[in-house]
Amino acid sequence: MNPRTARGIRHPALSLATIASRLAPTGKGIVYSRHLPPIRTTLLATSDTVFNVPYRAFLFDMDGTVLTSIAAAERVWTTWALRHDVDVEAFLPTIHGARAIDTIRRLNLPGVDAEAEAAWITQAEIEDVQGVEEVAGAAAFLKALPAHQWAIVTSAPRTLALRRMAAAGIPEPAVMVTAEDVTAGKPDPAGYRLAAHRLGVPISDCLVFEDATVGILAAQAAGANLLVVTAAHEQPLESGHATLGRYDSITAKVDPDGLILLQPI
Repeated sequence: MNPRTARGIRHPALSLATIASRLAPTGKGIVYSRHLPPIRTTLLATSDTVFNVPYRAFLFDMDGTVLTSIAAAERVWTTWALRHDVDVEAFLPTIHGARAIDTIRRLNLPGVDAEAEAAWITQAEIEDVQGVEEVAGAAAFLKALPAHQWAIVTSAPRTLALRRMAAAGIPEPAVMVTAEDVTAGKPDPAGYRLAAHRLGVPISDCLVFEDATVGILAAQAAGANLLVVTAAHEQPLESGHATLGRYDSITAKVDPDGLILLQPI
């Protein structure tokens, strides 16, 4: 089912290797977020679409995919960056999609306790959920899915994830993979592979919903098929992957074999 070819991700002027190299630690942080220039991607599936393809499970990123928290996150990170004399304009594009501790470590700031600073970020983000809301139709779409056939895979710590989900009205799934569950965050594929394992399904039979470059890379490395959610993108995303702007434009049908098919309305 669902044969795949690993044809990779292409950027208008960058190869996959070049994009991935931006994820390596540098003194200036990394550039991988939705603020990047439009990303060209190529479908992993040999078909032209993820619609009407049977999947055993759906795996969802959280921030930017089922809910929007960009404004709240950037308020907190701006405060932190100013406190550490970090260039806010250059730094903010690097925060989305990755674990806080990974973001801080990549800055290589002298004398900074990354674990303590990440804990401060988490607490500040828990306290600031102003403007956090669902991507249109996400809550209803998730509630309609079979409970044992979907999961959330997020770079946020569990307490923060639950706080934001509650603020946005997003249901808590039976399976959640959060920052504490993996030793390497996205773009490492461990989170998506762990979610599939906990659901008891092959990752190759899963459809991942993602919005950020690190998540796209993680889903691709994991061997899943991919749907790019564009609700939080600040500029058009040119992508060979199927894209989704809002969840009230799709529905999920369960076939007689218990497989989920995504269908446009």
